[in-house]
Amino acid sequence: MSGTTLIPCKLLLLGLIVGSGYFISQAQPRRLRSAPPKSATTAPPPAPSGDVTVTGQRIVLATGVILQVDEVSKQGDEVWYRVGNVWKMFTGAVKAVEPVVAPAAPAPVAVAPKDQVAKPAPSYWIHLAGGARVKADSVSEDSSGAWYQRGNLSIFLERARIARIELETDTPKAGRWKGDGWTSGSSLIDGLIRANGERFGVDPYLIFLVIEHESHFRTRAVSPKGAQGLMQLMPGTARRFGVRRPHDPAENIYGGTQYVKELLKLFGGQVHLALASYNAGEGAVMKYGRNIPPYRETREYVKRITKRYGSGSLTEP
Repeated sequence: MSGTTLIPCKLLLLGLIVGSGYFISQAQPRRLRSAPPKSATTAPPPAPSGDVTVTGQRIVLATGVILQVDEVSKQGDEVWYRVGNVWKMFTGAVKAVEPVVAPAAPAPVAVAPKDQVAKPAPSYWIHLAGGARVKADSVSEDSSGAWYQRGNLSIFLERARIARIELETDTPKAGRWKGDGWTSGSSLIDGLIRANGERFGVDPYLIFLVIEHESHFRTRAVSPKGAQGLMQLMPGTARRFGVRRPHDPAENIYGGTQYVKELLKLFGGQVHLALASYNAGEGAVMKYGRNIPPYRETREYVKRITKRYGSGSLTEP
């Protein structure tokens, strides 16, 4: 009887062992390995076309969940994936395996080397004897003086007329002229030149050049022929334009600018004839058929100023 009872007990024990193995296998559906099985074949999906870098794989499950891993391989219906150094088998339904690519690097921006970057050409200030100064694009000096370039004009100044030459960056900011590249060295005289130029429709730069040539901005200047003040007005010309105090800068520039305007009107805005008349008198220009008189002083006078100023009409329409 004891032998009969023992057989069912053995059967019961065997059933419990088999059943426990079943439950254990159902509780651990994924197996861990340090390497995929030898029979597994690596089957990464094709990489996207173009110059890209694949950094991993993406497993898309049937449920829509996405699992990002380092590598994927297959063995039959089994899907193995690697995260770090550990391989795992996935038993769920896989919809797709996709590559993970690195973002494309931005195209390099071409930058010119520092030594090839265009730099603005320096400007120069030529300080003249007496306090006036003129701005120039370039300057070439020698023992006799200096040639300077201003736009398309090339002008020579004698050494005796030059006080010093400086780069624009060397000029103190507080004393830097903000206008058209010229100054008499006196804010009062500059203001009078501009105000009268605008009042009578004459380019202030032309008035500046006439004054610089006539008196070098010396208000008390008197010529051997009796011309007075900044614009060297003869007594008759001064009276003609209401100048009672020819050595007063305001009156002198007021009368001299009117005279230049009248000469420009008389000769149709022709600068060279207006300047010739200012030096030799309008009667002399008329005498020689509205041409520059053959006087050496007058021809030099016209040549110097027109070369610095350039050509063109100076009166308002």
